[in-house]
Amino acid sequence: MFATQDTILKLLTLCALAHSITAYALQEKTPASGSASAPLDPSHKYLIVRGESPIGASASQEHVDFDNAATLLLQAYKSQQTTSPNGLEECSAPSHKPTFSGYDYVILLGMLVISLGIGIFYGFFQKGGSSSNEFLLGSEMSIFPVTLSLTTSFITAIELLGNPSEMYFQGTQFVLIVIPMVLVIPVAVKIFYPIYFKMELTSCYEYLGIRFGKEIRILGAVLYVIQMCFYTAVAVLAPAIALSKATGLDTKIAVILIYVVCVFYSSQGGMKAVVIADSFQAAVLAVSLVLIVGLGSYYSGTPIQVFQKAAELNRLEFFNIDPSPTTRHTVWSVVIGGFFYWTSLFCTNQASVQKCMSLKSLKLAKIALGFAIIGLIAVFLLNFYTGLMVFNHYADCDPLTAGRISASDQLLPFYVINTYEHIYSIAGIFVAGIFAASLGTVASALNSLSAVTCEDLLANGMNIKISPEKGATYAKWMSLGYGIASFGLVFIVEHLGGVLQATLTLNGLIGGVTLGLFVLGIACKQANTKGAFYGGLLSLILVIFVGVVAQIASVEPPPLATSIEHCDCHVNVTSIIEDLLTESMNPIEQEGFTSWPIFRLSYMWYSMIGCLLTVFLGWFISLIIDFKQRRNVLKITGKGIDNEGVSDEVFKSDSQVQYTTNSTITTTTAVDPPPPPTTKETTSDEGHVNHAIRIDDE
Repeated sequence: MFATQDTILKLLTLCALAHSITAYALQEKTPASGSASAPLDPSHKYLIVRGESPIGASASQEHVDFDNAATLLLQAYKSQQTTSPNGLEECSAPSHKPTFSGYDYVILLGMLVISLGIGIFYGFFQKGGSSSNEFLLGSEMSIFPVTLSLTTSFITAIELLGNPSEMYFQGTQFVLIVIPMVLVIPVAVKIFYPIYFKMELTSCYEYLGIRFGKEIRILGAVLYVIQMCFYTAVAVLAPAIALSKATGLDTKIAVILIYVVCVFYSSQGGMKAVVIADSFQAAVLAVSLVLIVGLGSYYSGTPIQVFQKAAELNRLEFFNIDPSPTTRHTVWSVVIGGFFYWTSLFCTNQASVQKCMSLKSLKLAKIALGFAIIGLIAVFLLNFYTGLMVFNHYADCDPLTAGRISASDQLLPFYVINTYEHIYSIAGIFVAGIFAASLGTVASALNSLSAVTCEDLLANGMNIKISPEKGATYAKWMSLGYGIASFGLVFIVEHLGGVLQATLTLNGLIGGVTLGLFVLGIACKQANTKGAFYGGLLSLILVIFVGVVAQIASVEPPPLATSIEHCDCHVNVTSIIEDLLTESMNPIEQEGFTSWPIFRLSYMWYSMIGCLLTVFLGWFISLIIDFKQRRNVLKITGKGIDNEGVSDEVFKSDSQVQYTTNSTITTTTAVDPPPPPTTKETTSDEGHVNHAIRIDDE
């Protein structure tokens, strides 16, 4: 029973419909022909038909016959499965659905009210924050809240829901993502953050402006705005799904609730409110995770039992060294690709940089960043173990196959709500932890988006002078505007599939290019403005094209083996067969350019590809531009015969030639001696010198 359920059912259907008689013959032999509910003759129940997949809008007669035969067989199966065996209820339609209790609502609303209160306090009662610098950076905050805030910045409901689902359905290869987190620490504290503190930056994209110019600074800022708007939309959608699954509340209402709370305290209280609220929410998140794992040790098995079951059913995988870049998760893709992913998030992402810059010194920033990453690793490992614990609990009755949930991301909320229904307030604490993680990420993103917009786009890009007194007001309105924009994107993100892969894909596509611009500026002395601009833009177009086509053409990887052998409810196999009969029995081979290997790359490679492609193209284009400029300089400063602006005829004719000086212009003939030199330049024997020509050697 531990073969993949889809595989078993497809094989059974194939055996039942394989290849010896047509559907027309079946219909003729069926009693009460023409009756929609007429069962097949028992003697004919194994008669089978070969089918094929239609191409486009047309299909062969054989395919039509196949559909007819499948319909007849399904009707016969339904006639024998009208009642559940032993009086069991349908798994997909339980008579009792756990819901939130009053205690749960009190806990959830309490967390939201406290978050609002923090925003009200720092927005209306706390002195300071009237200038843009105080609002965006918080003016020298202490290390402990900043560390907690950094930890929660990228611990969202995306990880809390996506990581356990990954362990449950795909195995533990993704656990190695914690290794590149450690590798990011020396890169951040030795290379990137010393530069930021030395330049005293508010926005990290100011560095791109100083290094390359205004255009590259605007490009980096625009990429960040696009990336974080989608990222916040995903971070809000995930807890909305959890709340909807737990309480039955409409997903849209849950999304609105999250945005109202988050936008209010981030737009009113500024960076101080964001950091303090993050600290409180980190405590809620920690309590939620520890409580779920602690109770799971009693209700779902001890750690020894959990790992034994995972090993028996092929969930433990750490050393998949498949060299193919198309394999979804391997040691290479997770560690190497993950390194570029986390470097982009912690070193060139304004949300992280801005919090570190709110500290008093570089030394404190290094300590905060190091402890934040260690905390992030601890939360990830705890979250990964939760996924294995849930698998041990449902090893004999997969809720997705049984129809109890409709998507893999609903697995953990379903487990908590159903397993701990009899324990008051557990569901409330869990959903509050989901909300807390999401609120912290969204609030940090909105505050950083305000900083980028004010500093990089308005002041630098549009040359709008913003006084320090009005800066905070501008930033508040920016937070509100980005909150509304991100809210609209929620309804696009919900169609992107699993939240974990969708988010990592998005961050990889854009974050990798941004990281490449920074690396190009730091590591390549030959890089110039035009090379960085065209290299970054071309890389962005290429990686987005590859990523979008891959997302459209890709097929979800099949999950590992699950079982419904010992469910305490009746699994409606009829509905599963109905779905399978609409699918092709043979895999559909992709044709055209979408079948190229580049469109089947693992999404974990996108950050690395974007970064390296940006660095290479930026460096290469810079060399071409530099070579061209040097050639133009040689033409301009060379002798007259090598100067395209002065031909040989000039020196042979009697026409007048103008000699330019600092103060006057004199004329003479080519055969007469020139006037006495008045400057150093006119004494040169280089021929005609035009001081109006300006050389811009980058």
